[in-house]
Parts: sequence; structure tokens; C-alpha cells
Amino acid sequence: MSVPLIEVRGVTKHFVKRLDLAGKIARRLGADVDEEVVHAVDAVDLAVRPGEVVGLAGESGCGKSTLGRMMAGILPPTDGEILFEGIAASEMSGAQRRAATLAVQMIFQDPFASLNPRLRVEQIIGEAPLVHGLVDRGGLSDYVDDIMRNVRLDPALKRRYPHQFSGGQRQRIGIARALAVRPRFLVCDEAIASLDVSIQAQVLNLFMDLREEFDLTYLFISHDLSVVEHIADRVVIMYLGRIVESAPTEQLFSAPRHPYTQALLADVPRLDQRKHDFSPVAGEIPSPLDPPPGCHFHPRCPHAMPICRTQQPVLREIAPGAFSACHLDGNSGT
Repeated sequence: MSVPLIEVRGVTKHFVKRLDLAGKIARRLGADVDEEVVHAVDAVDLAVRPGEVVGLAGESGCGKSTLGRMMAGILPPTDGEILFEGIAASEMSGAQRRAATLAVQMIFQDPFASLNPRLRVEQIIGEAPLVHGLVDRGGLSDYVDDIMRNVRLDPALKRRYPHQFSGGQRQRIGIARALAVRPRFLVCDEAIASLDVSIQAQVLNLFMDLREEFDLTYLFISHDLSVVEHIADRVVIMYLGRIVESAPTEQLFSAPRHPYTQALLADVPRLDQRKHDFSPVAGEIPSPLDPPPGCHFHPRCPHAMPICRTQQPVLREIAPGAFSACHLDGNSGT
């Protein structure tokens, strides 16, 4: 087995909301007021191997984007470590850290907000490779033209501003900006969610073409399981900051093991189930400010047992390449 291109071990992320002045005064006067802690990601282990496309799915608020931003180096973890090609970030030399920073890039959900409206497209795409010495100023124009062609944009448009493009074109500009520093790993955070359905298919096909052209590795974050099924080699399901299941795509969609995964897939409309009454997962996702003890899913799980309320199930291998964190799979907990 090859060394993972990128790996997270026991990664946790907490966001702390500090008390404002009124809260501090209230606490001094004896009020039961504490700082609020959002448990966004809870001790996650995940490895992505070179050339792999991993789909990361789950309901809104489950921690998908936070995990992706930590893997992209945008957010520091509260605990745990992130490794690039087997080397922890804390052990990297300056040169290794710079190389890893360029090798991992992120494509954001909203192409309207992620591009600087005051810069022309040639500046948006060309700024980073010029600063990092990947191209000199004399060759920058041709370099930007090549990158734009790679994402199926006309280089003749490079003097325009972002507002002069459609949503799908703006997302291609965001992809071009990421490609311009010659990355090896792309974190795609709901990268097609804000686009029209007809444009989504075009951008998805572009991602698949770029994977082959540039030997790219993806973490593809999406709440849309039909999109994940189309593009991913392996699917990872998150719930309230934890990974609850991971398996090859075909295996997970044909025989999901975790009750949460089963509930998610039961809600996906399919052509062969036209008369099926679809309904969302029962109940509401608990607040990450106060996650339930034991298995986080037990308040909504139809198969919950007493042990689920007290012991956290461990993510363990239940079949070759398939992992589940559920006491129904004979999990002993922690």
C-alpha cells in the first residue's frame, strides 16, 4: 500500500465563543454563564491515497467543511496532527511546509464570494504562481492562457472582472486559480452546490477530466449523495463531527451498514422508486454546543440500545476496505 498523500490522525476542532463584556459582568455577579464551545470535529482519522477521489458526505453542520479546511491548511486543528506524504506538519522543514502548502489547494462553494471583485481574471489566476516563482513575469500571460484552456475558458476573456462571468464560469476561474500553483490534492467544498443543475454536470465532468490530465487527488465534500456516487472512489459519512462509515462507493451505496448512512440513502430519490414516499432523516441533528454522550446518532437511531447512550462506538473495519462505527456491528466502544 502506498503512503497516503494526506492523512489526519485524531484531528479535533473546537470553536470557542468568548464571553462579551455583559457576560463577564454577569459571571462576576454569580450568574451561571460560561464560554460556548462548538465541537465541530471530534477525533477524526482519515487517509487519502494518491490518485484517489474521496467523497465526504453528511448533513449540514456535521463538520465536513471544517475538516476540509483543516486538511487544506486554512484552519489549525485544536488537537491531533495532519501529515503530508507521511510527514507531520509539526516536523516539516520550511521548504517542506511551503511545498505542502502549494500541493494542497481548496475550491470553495460560492464562486461569487471567493473571487476578488477588484482583480481581473489574469491577476486572480496568475498572482500566486508569480509570487511563488513557478513562472516569471515574461511568461505569465501565456501561462494564464494555458490554465484557462485547461478549465475550458477562453483566454481572450482574461482581462475581464469576475462580475462579467456566469456562475459556472466563475467556478472555473476558481478551479483555474487552484490549478495555477500545480497542486496534487484538491479539497472541493460543495464546489457545485451553488450552480444550476445543467452547469453542475459540466463542472463535474471537468473535475473528472482534470483528474486524468493532472493526476489529481480529491477530497470532494458534498451533501448531495448522487453527486458523491458519481465522482468518488470511496465515500466517508460524517455525523456531528465524527466519521460513522467509510467504504468503496459501490459497496456503500449497495449495502450501507451504519443506521445513519441507511437513513441518508433512503432519502435519495431514484428512478426505480418513483412511488416511494421520501422523508428526511427523523429528528434534528443535535447542537454541536452540547453533543449527546455515547453514539452521537442515538437520539435519532431506530436501533438504539442502552450501550449507545453511554459508550462511543469505535470506527473499525467490518469488511475489506469498509469501516463502521456502530454497536450493531459488534463494536465494543471506548
